[in-house]
Amino acid sequence: MTPAGDGLAARLGDRRPRVLVTLGSGLGALADDVADPTVVPFADAGLPAAGVPGHEGRFVAGRLHGAGVLVQQGRLHLYEGVGAAAVTACVRAAAAVGVDTFVVTNAAGGLRSTLRPGDLLCLTDHLNLTGHNPLAGLWPPPFVDMADAYDPGLRGQAHEAAARAGERLVDGVYAGVLGPAFETPAEVRMLRAMGADAVGMSTVAEVVAARAAGMRVLGLSLVTNVHRGTGAPTAHDEVLRVGREAGPRLAAVLRALLPRLA
Repeated sequence: MTPAGDGLAARLGDRRPRVLVTLGSGLGALADDVADPTVVPFADAGLPAAGVPGHEGRFVAGRLHGAGVLVQQGRLHLYEGVGAAAVTACVRAAAAVGVDTFVVTNAAGGLRSTLRPGDLLCLTDHLNLTGHNPLAGLWPPPFVDMADAYDPGLRGQAHEAAARAGERLVDGVYAGVLGPAFETPAEVRMLRAMGADAVGMSTVAEVVAARAAGMRVLGLSLVTNVHRGTGAPTAHDEVLRVGREAGPRLAAVLRALLPRLA
């Protein structure tokens, strides 16, 4: 086990959650639904703290809609000037304590013209445009198969859960960029031409690390703004606001999904 895994295991006590749920910008309130919670600040587990507004920087372990979960409330981003190892430290610590399923959520900008703010996107694939990979420099090199990085079975379960919850869930490809500047109109056109449906500043490094650890991955994006043909002004406050407003809809999908993952 890694030092961070040792630290997390010590603070979890007898709890051994099987599902890691990482909450994106504006979605942190979902952790309030965890029953009988054990709260572990990242620093207490030997993990780097999150510093971006809207990210608490802690784990909440307990029962969430029938499943034993480890909720990651806050994350680090490459644009904060840290390396990919720090960005993926929480995922690797979770894998070290026995988590085998990773449900990663994020707030994303919509690129597809049919998307609307507040839409929920089920990730089918991603483009890593960050210039970083958490596996680079490891020896021997872990050549990880990413053909089904987003588990087809979990995606099917997510669609079934959305239908039971009465929510609209659409499929799409996520482009991960470095940030923190939002996209220019030319960059929006480029991303569309590359096949991306949504864009954000997280997730891809975490998914690569999770797959390297043998975890199944489900990715869900909450579309907080949509880039139209000529681009659109975007503000972080807007991302947080739409995330808070649409968060209950994502919570409804998770409420219907998580019992199937228990």
